[in-house]
Amino acid sequence: MSREQLISMTRNLIAHGAADTMEYADDIVRVPASTYTDPALFELEKRNIFRRLPLMVAPSCELPEPGDYKAMDICGVPLLLARQRDGAAAAFLNMCSHRGNPVVADGTGNASRFTCGYHGWTFKNDGDLVGVASAKDFGAVDKAALCLKRFPVHESAGLIWATLDLDSKLSIADYLCGYDDLLSAFGFDGWTLFARRTLSGPNWKTAYDGYLDFYHLPVLHKDTFGADFYNRANYFFWGPHQRLSAPSKMATRVGSDVEEDLSLLGDSEIPDDALLSGVWTIFPHISIASFYGGGQRGAMISQLFPGGSVGESFTTQYYVMENQPETEADIKSAHEQFDFLEVVVRDEDYATGKRQHEALQSGMLKEVLFGKNERGGQVFHEWAAKLANANDEELLEIFAAEQREAAE
Repeated sequence: MSREQLISMTRNLIAHGAADTMEYADDIVRVPASTYTDPALFELEKRNIFRRLPLMVAPSCELPEPGDYKAMDICGVPLLLARQRDGAAAAFLNMCSHRGNPVVADGTGNASRFTCGYHGWTFKNDGDLVGVASAKDFGAVDKAALCLKRFPVHESAGLIWATLDLDSKLSIADYLCGYDDLLSAFGFDGWTLFARRTLSGPNWKTAYDGYLDFYHLPVLHKDTFGADFYNRANYFFWGPHQRLSAPSKMATRVGSDVEEDLSLLGDSEIPDDALLSGVWTIFPHISIASFYGGGQRGAMISQLFPGGSVGESFTTQYYVMENQPETEADIKSAHEQFDFLEVVVRDEDYATGKRQHEALQSGMLKEVLFGKNERGGQVFHEWAAKLANANDEELLEIFAAEQREAAE
């Protein structure tokens, strides 16, 4: 079924490419400039979006082996991911049940047990409390009632999601609206993590706007991608999640410089990597794009989080590859590709976003515009506002309705 959907989207892009057309939104949309600058709205978004909705917290290849763990802070919530002995991923609140001190410092590693650095309480990597320091002096406790608290977690398509709400009733699978079935076509389950880094950025929505926008490519990126780069996109939606890809009759497979007329191929003849073009976004903070470097397919997974203030964000870029490059030439090529992408995002996208945010904070511009050719940004801001303002019951109904619509 997922390949059928991918082929349908590809045929859509081919038809528009042949006709030199694209799909438009109904009208230009105006968004209040305060959407980007209002500190109160920013705090609401952190609470109701990032601390309540499922987030893609790691590619599976970041924790490939039993015992691998990752500790990180997301909007003030300390999260601990741990790969279990049976290969499953678990997500915990990274706070000792004694006094709340994180049991693991931020970062990655491999451990079968976690010992709190404050008083020495020890937990297995499945969250069970197994050791209370000086237990006789401390007093009797029910260890089973003092395990690390578990967050909902879901692993699919080579990606790990967690919900930073211990009492969440929202199914992560329902939230994904079947989108992860399509993402499985990338094959990330068997890939490897080549490199990662973290960049500072502007307001999280300012940064995310760029991932949903091809309109700026030949202008802002004229010195990197080129002034003749495409600037049109068709958009495909699964709930709040989006794929954008350029209409084109002639397509290039990842890893090939030869353009192919896909309209001449039968469905079974279209290669998988030709079905995955464009940018795949996972609301509210992930962008995935395919690249080629180091002699093989790769992808950059960008993971965006709000920062400490309304004008700040940070993005971890993961460069994942089908296999670890082995020769010096391939390793050098992969690093060059990843370094090029750093320049594009840091020095062009995010530098521009920071200047844009500073200007908007003046309060002199009351609205920003999203054109009929910028449908993705229109839909993103609609979903961000809807989910930020929904209560818990409304949130469940929103995605129940998405499930009903998908079933029709």
